[in-house]
Amino acid sequence: MNDFMRLSAVINYQISAKHIDWNNVINIILSRRTISDESKNILHLLLEYSSEAYGKKKRRLGPLAILHPLRATALLARVADEPDLLNLMTILLHDNFEDIKPKRVEIDMWIRKEKKFQKVLQMITETDRWFLIERLKWLTKEPTETYYRYIGRLIKHSGKTPEVIRVKLADRLDNTLDMRIEYEDPLQKVDFFEILFQMLYSNIYTGFEPEFPHPPPATLNGVQRLYQLFKNTVLMSLIRQKQAAKDDEKAQTIFYHLARASMREAQRIALHIFSYHERDIKIARELLLDTMNYVRGGGIDMVTPRVANQKLDGLFVSTFDEVNKKRREKKLAELYTDKHLMVQAAVAFIVMFLNFINDPEYYVKGITEEGVHPEPQNY
Repeated sequence: MNDFMRLSAVINYQISAKHIDWNNVINIILSRRTISDESKNILHLLLEYSSEAYGKKKRRLGPLAILHPLRATALLARVADEPDLLNLMTILLHDNFEDIKPKRVEIDMWIRKEKKFQKVLQMITETDRWFLIERLKWLTKEPTETYYRYIGRLIKHSGKTPEVIRVKLADRLDNTLDMRIEYEDPLQKVDFFEILFQMLYSNIYTGFEPEFPHPPPATLNGVQRLYQLFKNTVLMSLIRQKQAAKDDEKAQTIFYHLARASMREAQRIALHIFSYHERDIKIARELLLDTMNYVRGGGIDMVTPRVANQKLDGLFVSTFDEVNKKRREKKLAELYTDKHLMVQAAVAFIVMFLNFINDPEYYVKGITEEGVHPEPQNY
């Protein structure tokens, strides 16, 4: 997290300059990796285009929107021994069709941007142009498309160009790391698993004492972060189910880091609740033991239906799976009032992502490109 924040700060400092030196930005993205001068020139022009296209548009947390494709490109470049120009262009533009639309800018400005974009396209081969445009189409979620169908369609087309799986994983990795804006990572000075061990086994442990008072309301609260972890679970389960990254070592590397980042974020959510919302060790222990029994019984290995005696059952179906945004936000708001269920969900996610790391065959059964479907209750 701290490395990610430093990367964000360095890139943000460069693009905030009165006169941006895009060569500096390229060097930061590549992190000492080299590409040809011709490729650098293409990236330079593409970055100028992206900067103009995004303008002053901002991310949900407040930083400039262009930071996301720049950081995601840097993350992708860090797993490559020799960064490939087409892959770099793909991830720099992966949100282009969704974010950059003519109705959002004046017509003269749109024409000027399009000319610059077309100039970039003419600098690469006809084959690369075709692959770039096709990749961008596959990476663009249609307004009427569910997230499941979108990922399913992307995976289907990845047979023609498997690198798009790397791009999507790097995109989700950046989104996962970009859910917080605190100066210091809450996990930086603590051992989360030691805290849980003491909660479960020590009779004299009085609970974790946070270093700072409760932070002000966040743009993304804990339950909204849980929803993002659900999206990661969907993506990773479909990739595993379809074996879309099986033979791609670079994709597997990003997959691993996404699982690690997701697990750590689930830890932050649980630690926050134990620090500020549920300080009673006896209650916390009961929640942990209940979650442990649920996990050991196989509850996180599949999508489960709703049942009366176990709140975790049906959580994917009843809350996270809601397609309508307004109804989903209402359900998430209801979950936010139940801190006990939130902490159990966070702990369950921790184990899910550990399973993704430890078992190369693991995925959550019942997640398909058609949606989430409860499995028979045989756990």
